[in-house]
Amino acid sequence: MENTTDPKFGFNNFAETWNGRLAMLGFVIGLGTEFITGHGILSQIGLM
Repeated sequence: MENTTDPKFGFNNFAETWNGRLAMLGFVIGLGTEFITGHGILSQIGLM
């Protein structure tokens, strides 16, 4: 039985799962914009 009083912030399985999912989503979006524009992320934000 799952304990429903576990915190939903900090270093726990819930937070780490969502952190991983959002990191993967950001990586895919970054690759997609690089493919579409033909410029790397640093070039897109004006650092190169």
